[in-house]
Amino acid sequence: MAPPGKISSAAIDAWLTAHPGWERAGEGAIARRYAFPDFASALAFVVRVACYAEKSDHHPDVELGWGRARVVWSTHDAGGVSQLDLDAALATDALGG
Repeated sequence: MAPPGKISSAAIDAWLTAHPGWERAGEGAIARRYAFPDFASALAFVVRVACYAEKSDHHPDVELGWGRARVVWSTHDAGGVSQLDLDAALATDALGG
């Protein structure tokens, strides 16, 4: 199976415009911060994201703190953002972010 291809900068910008809350994280990733009422809620969200990542075999970078989480998606094989990341970002939002 061929690795996913990198999406153009213009296509990423268009996607970001249509999906408020998501932003570029450097040149090769997209990220979003999520707020929660406490640490346990943030941790539960991160666990849901981790389960999704394992099932899809596509793993984000995650930062966790009291009442907050930040999820960063990038496709290292593609050298930037691929369709896998956009799909994963939508799934992340659906997981309760």
